[in-house]
Parts: sequence; C-alpha cells; structure tokens
Amino acid sequence: MEAQEDLQLNLNEESLLEMYGLIVLSRRLDERTWVLHRQGKIAFHISGIGHEAAQVGAAMALRRGQDWVVPYYRDLAMMLALGLTPKEFMLGVMGKKGEPSSGARQMPSHWSIRRMNVVSHSSPVATQTPHASGIGLAIKMRGDDAIVLTSIGEGATSQGAWYEAVNWAAIHKLPVVFMVENNLYAISVRQDRQMAVEHVADKAAGLGLPGVTVDGLDALAVHRAISEAAARARAGDGPTLVEAMVQRMTPHSSDDDDRSYRPRAELEALKAQDPVRLQRDKLMDMGLLSEQAETEVQERAAAQVEEAIKFAASAPYPEVSEASYPVYAGDRADG
Repeated sequence: MEAQEDLQLNLNEESLLEMYGLIVLSRRLDERTWVLHRQGKIAFHISGIGHEAAQVGAAMALRRGQDWVVPYYRDLAMMLALGLTPKEFMLGVMGKKGEPSSGARQMPSHWSIRRMNVVSHSSPVATQTPHASGIGLAIKMRGDDAIVLTSIGEGATSQGAWYEAVNWAAIHKLPVVFMVENNLYAISVRQDRQMAVEHVADKAAGLGLPGVTVDGLDALAVHRAISEAAARARAGDGPTLVEAMVQRMTPHSSDDDDRSYRPRAELEALKAQDPVRLQRDKLMDMGLLSEQAETEVQERAAAQVEEAIKFAASAPYPEVSEASYPVYAGDRADG
C-alpha cells in the first residue's frame, strides 16, 4: 500500500531508485570531503551527513528548473538532486576556476546556481528567508506557476529575519515553503536551550500558517509533506512551515570539535537511524532494490566521487584579476 501511495505522488520505480542513488552519492561525496580536509587539501567543509533523505525528498517534490530554491549550507544532497554535479561541488570546496556558485569567491557550500533557479545566500543564518519571501512576492505579482522552497536549520528560527519573512509570506499568501531541517543542534546549543516549544512547527500557529513535523530520515515522508505544501502554495493558499527531523552525525563544521558538548554515546546511537541505511531497507522491503543493485549504486557513487576529485584537483585556480568581479563594475569574468 505504501509503495502504491508513493507512486501516486509522481514517484515511479525509477524515481525512487534515483532518490536513493542521490542519497548515496551525497553521503560518499561528504565523507570524502572530510578526508580531504583532514589531509590538508581543502580549507573548510560543512556537512549534510544525516540530512540527505530529507533534502532529496524535498528537491524531488519540486518542479526542478521551474521552481526556485533558496537553500542553506548543509544542502549538498538537495543541490545534487536539483542538478549540481559532483565535479562542480569539488571545484567549490577546492576553490578552483569554474566553480558555479561564485567563481570560487565565496565559502564552499554557499550555493548559487542560475540554471537551477538556486539563489545565493550568505553565512549569517536565516538571511535567505526574506529573499525567499521576496521571490514569492514577485512570482505572485507576475502570476507565474512556480513556488519557492527555502531551508534552514532549527537554530535559525530564533532569528528576527526568519520571523519577518514567514510573517510577510503568511500575510500576503505567498507561494513559499519554509523547510526547517531540525537536527537539534545550533552549533553547540541544543534545541531545548533555544526554544520553549517541542517542535519548530508549533511556531507556525502564531504566524498564521500551517506547520507540520515530518520524519526527515524518511525521504518519502518528506516528499509527501513538501508535495502537499507545494500544491497548497501553487493553488494560491499561501506558505507552509515543514519541519523535517534529521540527524547531525558530524561536528557543526570542519572547524568544530563537538566532543566538548556532545556525548559520544549520543552519536553512537544515531548510527541505528542512519537515513542511508533506512532508505536502502525501505526500497528492499518494497522489492525495488536487490543486493546486487545496491552494490552497483555504491560502486557508481564511489566512481563519480573519484572522478570529481581528480577533475577538481587538476583544475586551475582563478586568475587574480577575476577577484574584483563582481565587487567592482567591469567586464564579467568566467565563472
């Protein structure tokens, strides 16, 4: 029955297998990027390990290439599902010429991909949410058949910019989906030290829009929730707040040491709720994934990662002369 329900949400067997392949690819890219950092080959990495299922489920609920996305820095799996290539990601973390988000001028994982309708964001958390509401207003004024998805962590919902953006979207019934990837930690601060409510979705009631909490370790559950929110937005009924409960299975970033604030036993317990394994088991239970097919998915992802690393490692750095664009007016540089 569950498989049939998922197929009714425009997810045929090929799409379900594509989702799993993207989840695996994101995990393998993420893991190797940590290794590159520890080897001193890159300067910085911020991880999405434990968030992959939610991000892929959300991305595949959109009309990719038509809808707009204003993401946050953990959204590697979402970006891959929207069309970012492993080579482009590696160009970004290595700061090489041709990196699509900023021409290697911005920190890694600060996405901006014109062909995918992915809009740039900056490091201060929650600042992308007013941008999403502004894009939603433009869509409404133009009468376009599109929506905006913006994503943040739960800590960002403590910021004034987030409240202002959600309030504006709710008042004007803008076609925005506010997705919160709740991993319970805002760097070193647990959720219960940030908010008095049990779920971020509870905040929606005071702002005048629906709020739903969904299992973010289940790509299909997130796909359903985002599909419903997107349909509501497209119909002119306004925004929805979707809270996906995920796991942060790594330190906040490569510059963080979470041993000072997070018990090791807690991290060990998360391994039983690894979204990659959960998605694999679900597809096997549905009869869509065999052991041989699983091996092929893993081998294909590993090959893509190795190819991307070799490609980016051999790519040149940008010319010094390119650094000033677009800070100052002038001819547009490549990238």
